[in-house]
Amino acid sequence: MAVTATEPAARPSTAPTPRSGAAAVTAGLVLLVAVLAVVDVTQGTAAVGPSEVWRALTGRADAGDSSVVVASRLPRMTAGLLVGAVLGMAGAVLQAVSRNVLASPDTLAVNAGSYLALGLVGATGLSLPMFASSGVAFLGGLAAAAVVLGLSGLGTGTVRLVLAGTALMLGLNSMTEGLLLLFPEQTEGLYQWNQGSIGQNGFDGVLQMLPIAIVGLVGLLLTARRVDALALGDDAARGLGVPVRATRVTVVVLAALLSAAAVTLAGPIGFVGLCAPALVRPLARRFRGYARSRAVLPAAALTGAALVLGSDVLLRTLVADDLSVAVPTGVVTSLVGAVFLVVMALRLRDTAGAGAPDRLRTPSRAVFLVTVAVLVVVLVGLVIAAVLVGDSKLLLGDVVNWAQGRAGRTVSFVLDTRVPRVLAALGAGAALALAGTLVQAVTRNPLAEPSVLGVTGGGALGAVILVTTAPVAGTWGVAGAAFAGSAITAVVVFGLAARGGFQQNRLVLVGIGVASGSAALISLLIVVTDPFNATKALTWLSGSTYGRTMPDVVPVALALAAGIGVAVARRTELDLVSLDEDTPRLLGLRLAPGRLGFLVLSVVLSSTAVACAGTIGFVGLVAPHAARALVGRRHVRVVPVALLLGATLVCAADLIGRTVIAPAQLGAGLMTAVIGTPYFLYLLVRSRR
Repeated sequence: MAVTATEPAARPSTAPTPRSGAAAVTAGLVLLVAVLAVVDVTQGTAAVGPSEVWRALTGRADAGDSSVVVASRLPRMTAGLLVGAVLGMAGAVLQAVSRNVLASPDTLAVNAGSYLALGLVGATGLSLPMFASSGVAFLGGLAAAAVVLGLSGLGTGTVRLVLAGTALMLGLNSMTEGLLLLFPEQTEGLYQWNQGSIGQNGFDGVLQMLPIAIVGLVGLLLTARRVDALALGDDAARGLGVPVRATRVTVVVLAALLSAAAVTLAGPIGFVGLCAPALVRPLARRFRGYARSRAVLPAAALTGAALVLGSDVLLRTLVADDLSVAVPTGVVTSLVGAVFLVVMALRLRDTAGAGAPDRLRTPSRAVFLVTVAVLVVVLVGLVIAAVLVGDSKLLLGDVVNWAQGRAGRTVSFVLDTRVPRVLAALGAGAALALAGTLVQAVTRNPLAEPSVLGVTGGGALGAVILVTTAPVAGTWGVAGAAFAGSAITAVVVFGLAARGGFQQNRLVLVGIGVASGSAALISLLIVVTDPFNATKALTWLSGSTYGRTMPDVVPVALALAAGIGVAVARRTELDLVSLDEDTPRLLGLRLAPGRLGFLVLSVVLSSTAVACAGTIGFVGLVAPHAARALVGRRHVRVVPVALLLGATLVCAADLIGRTVIAPAQLGAGLMTAVIGTPYFLYLLVRSRR
């Protein structure tokens, strides 16, 4: 899968560009950061202007003004400077050593690794000082970066790194969210921390993280010459006497150290490490002074600081003072970074195009029938177990009596709450599997599925908006809001990726960017509307069937019935569309209307699944792939097998989540993410071979 970036790697210009231009640009960056710092200090709930700040700095302020400035405003501004600078430099050096314009602490899952490591420590009830917490975050982030770099490989412009990092991030975040749900008291406040806020109480945190940041910054500057050599290629670097492997490992460790310092101080501040180097990169083509890493790294640090402080200033300018205090700065940077990622995705040139799915063998009809029979038996067994097993164990006779209306009050209560949960899991799993099958066929992209493409996240955003603004909204209202969110997301993703025929990497990258933006908006809504009840939101977003009733199952059941009917009736068209662009046209098939119809149907299926069971990821990826591996690629066989596999996967995940650690529960979405993440990474490794 060859991918190149339309933006070439920075090289020293042969034109006689004066070095004074670079100095002027650097001075301009310093001035911009200084202005943003002054404005940031003057913003807040208390009316403190520049004159009060100056009096506080000179020791001539009143006690009230001085306490506000010294205890809150200046530490916040200083934290913004430090976090932005270290993330900007970390992103710049990671992009240089990996020769990948999309590398950053976010895309390498460094933040997710640190989040999980701190969550594990918090779940034990152990209280660590900030310096020790930084060490834990460093180890977690470094391990995640090593996994992503090992799976993705190197190469200019490749998006494999983003795919591997996103998949690993989803899996690690799912495990962390599980810890937050299981140990709410021990991990209290960790969810809000994960949104990224530069707010500080005093300078203690900044002073403790400053030595770590200085060590990382000095280390990167000392290795700058070797980093420049690596940019020429591994062979050229070896010819210059540079130890390639040792240099790359050293730089990744230093970048992880800087990221850990930023994460420990302010939580994950998203996408600064991606945006800052990208904004600095064009300067290298205009000014010779920016052709070397020793000049690029400070410029990236200044740009990162400007991004963080600018986001904080923008937030406090657009949002009321009393509300802006609760909104983390990381939410704003994540929104900006999501847009930035989409723009970069549109500028990538995917030379592989949109390939057809794997050309698998076509098993005999007997194999198909045996596969369906086995899956039906497994699914029936799971359904029986799911109905009988739980916090209260029942017998089949109890179920029969309940169905006939002759059960006791206790049994009736248990089954009245348990049966809708089982049906919701079955319906959501089957709907997501069918949606993934349709999307993969239409886009001819084996990595496409509702959650990776952001459609599921858009549906979750629509549902969360309605739930937070109208808590008394009914089942159909939530389903409608989820459909609206999924529809808008789908229009954005598929509309932007349609140029060039739904090329694989562009489609997935745009989807990841839109999904990141949706996640940031969901976090914003949760923090603003109900900051002290994150557990309720986490339960919804973890794909839980808790509290579902029969009316909740109706929308997904209707969508599933319509989807199955259309998929079976147009199975031949699905086969043709999944082949290539030319074959359907030669047979007189109009591609555009068919594609649009299948995509609309997949959006309906995904949104109703979200409304029914919350956010459940990777089912639309695993089920179609496994179905094609079992019964071939003809959709007359793939559709029923994928439906059975999706229903089985979610039903099993829901059963495990609510029984293994009973009376505590984990959402089905968390369990499917733990299963789907390794499978997604396996697909990346296989496609690399």
